[in-house]
Amino acid sequence: MSEVRKVSIKHSLALIVLAAVFAGGLSAAPRVPQKLSYFTELWHLDKETRAGKPWVTFHRSSYALAFSYNSSPNPVPLQEVDPAKTLTKPEVMFQLSFKAKLWQDVFGKAMDLWVAYTQRSFWQLYNFDDSSPFRETNYEPEMLLNFRTSFTLLGLKARFIQIGLNHQSNGQSEPLSRSWNRIVANVGLERGDFSLLLKGWYKFPESQESDDNPGINKYMGYGEVWAYYFLKKHRLAVMLRDNLDFGENRGAIQLEWSFPLFAQIGGYVQYYLGYGESLLDYNHRINRIGVGFILLDWN
Repeated sequence: MSEVRKVSIKHSLALIVLAAVFAGGLSAAPRVPQKLSYFTELWHLDKETRAGKPWVTFHRSSYALAFSYNSSPNPVPLQEVDPAKTLTKPEVMFQLSFKAKLWQDVFGKAMDLWVAYTQRSFWQLYNFDDSSPFRETNYEPEMLLNFRTSFTLLGLKARFIQIGLNHQSNGQSEPLSRSWNRIVANVGLERGDFSLLLKGWYKFPESQESDDNPGINKYMGYGEVWAYYFLKKHRLAVMLRDNLDFGENRGAIQLEWSFPLFAQIGGYVQYYLGYGESLLDYNHRINRIGVGFILLDWN
């Protein structure tokens, strides 16, 4: 065998050995952890990542709309108390929402017990003639039993089913008092960067004397649908609500766009059209757009 051929064979064997070593190194490299889905982050659904998660976490979005413009403010309820009361179209709107896990793996099963609290305020900051009052604040505590699931529905993976109790009120005295109590049921579905939340509720019956928001179901219906789509680091969301009454049809739509700015703070744009934005305005049609900041619960 010629010297040239011997050298060529040696070089070929050396390259094969190096390639094998390199390939082995790649296969032995630590795997990059897969990004958790939106609902997994919110509800601790992944068994492998449940340990070490904080038990107090995000619930609904927490945000502040530094400038929110409502083309159709509703002064009527406030004028029942003070006929001279006026409202400005621009105002500040903010929401704080968090939840805490009370019991993980209830009775050793794939379900967790959570308590949650959401507070949304409407602040007439730019109403300088009236000393910039808070127009309305809604308080919403709830308790949810979250069942972790993995079946397929409508081509989406059902991640959880929830049942719970919900109370919402504005903490006012008559004639501005508004409140209601509900049994709620939610289903969370996901596929890739798309998440869908189906929400339904049943309002506890009240006597005519104690019901301070009669006919609220005619305006807010019996449920709503939330859809989220994640495009790179942006989140697009839409909420749809309808009373399904084709004779006197009422509902609402909310559109959202949020994106990261720095750390856990993001930019936020929200548009709302319809009924039921707040308890005081549950039967008044709102047309609002706002810009501000949001705490990122997915980035």
